[in-house]
Amino acid sequence: MNESQYAISTYPDVEAIYTRLKALTNQPIRPIRREAMADVLAYFDQKCAKSKALTDEAKQYIPGGVQHNLAFNYPFPIAIEKAEGAYLWDVDGNRYIDFLQAGGPTVLGSNYAPVREKVLEIVNNCGPVTGLFHEYELKLARLINQYMPAVEMFRMLGSGTESVMAAIRAARAYTKKKKIIKVGGAYHGWSDQMVYGLHIPGTGRMEATGIPRGANRHTQEFFPNNLAALRRKLIANRLRGGTAAVIVEPVGPESGTRPVPQDFNQKVRELCDEFGALLIFDEVVTGFRLGMGGAQGYFNIKPDLTIFGKCVTGGYPMAGGVGGKREIMMRFAAGIGGTGERAYIGGTLSANPLSCVAGYYALEEMERTNAAVIAGRAGDRLTLGLQAIIEKYDLPFVAYNQGSIVHLETSGVMLLDLKNPLKTLKEIKSRRHMIEEMGAAYMSQGLITLAGSRMYTSMADTDAVIDEAVQKFELVLSSVDGV
Repeated sequence: MNESQYAISTYPDVEAIYTRLKALTNQPIRPIRREAMADVLAYFDQKCAKSKALTDEAKQYIPGGVQHNLAFNYPFPIAIEKAEGAYLWDVDGNRYIDFLQAGGPTVLGSNYAPVREKVLEIVNNCGPVTGLFHEYELKLARLINQYMPAVEMFRMLGSGTESVMAAIRAARAYTKKKKIIKVGGAYHGWSDQMVYGLHIPGTGRMEATGIPRGANRHTQEFFPNNLAALRRKLIANRLRGGTAAVIVEPVGPESGTRPVPQDFNQKVRELCDEFGALLIFDEVVTGFRLGMGGAQGYFNIKPDLTIFGKCVTGGYPMAGGVGGKREIMMRFAAGIGGTGERAYIGGTLSANPLSCVAGYYALEEMERTNAAVIAGRAGDRLTLGLQAIIEKYDLPFVAYNQGSIVHLETSGVMLLDLKNPLKTLKEIKSRRHMIEEMGAAYMSQGLITLAGSRMYTSMADTDAVIDEAVQKFELVLSSVDGV
């Protein structure tokens, strides 16, 4: 690993982080004071009237009023009109520092002009989709292989969810085994087989409404970082036909919300080799955000299959794909039908000219500008600022980062699990509402986060942007109970 090529300047002290996270979840919540929260809600009433009108009307035509879960915000979603660099503007003219960055893909910053120009050029010349081959399919696949040699072949798809589905299908076709093991609490999309142990470890099928039991009866979970539990499952599965694959988010479930020790992935790799299971890296967030070599380059691990999502097109649509060893990737059917030995996958709009051009030039620009490292430095600066605020006001909150992925845990709702079911069921509602209020408070100060607890920094986040953001975070964090 050449650290100068990657966004993580210093790997976080995982043991110390868990000590603080455990202390956070073992004490009562510290929400925003009620009088301060009244001011937050007044902001939305007085400054976001157009957003409220739009999303209220949208509820008549769209379930919940928005089309994507990232857009669900308390007390109501805001409607965005303009995006550029480090900022978003809503329909009411309010400006926000954008730490959502579309859920992570825009490492260059939003609506990055050099990529936008290439996209407009291809749309003018070719249109967004033809249904036939375009040279940028090859150019993008070749570029990804250059950055990640373990991706010997690449199949582009429409989303991370589709890519996970395809990878699991290929793993089963290649190994002739059925069991898939994931880390409890990790998110690998919303396909039937992966809505299992979702968000909170130990929950199994708790969120599997509408999904027949047969769809995920071969999906298993183990508690985060518990390698002994993973080994036990692999041993048990060996007696039942074996494990097709182990799938991990390489920095930890929910983009490192439960961070992994630095040697975790190497030990999972060794277990997979011992038991004849494939190792799948879900790099939907980490792919290119941690560096051009992804998490696999940073950790120096060669997964058998790699999942791509948001970053593979730099934030443009149809963002997904799966890549890996040639002999496994060749299990995908090509053309109409298959041989009976191959896994069938489709996707009419996958690898369209617009997406491939956007991905190719986004990755080229990220390499040229060293965007991942610059975004990582912004993440370091933001984290240090948040930690200073936490110390200044003697708060139990926890801030840490893995490069440009920054975590600020204030309610600890994402750290609950079913090892203590009574505590979890008792506290989940109040802790969830607290984090919703925190997200609203940040937004009222002009800060957009992911669910009030995660931030993605980008190359557009200059020192001045980060310092302004830290001042705004302090206004919120200084208004919690007990300060």
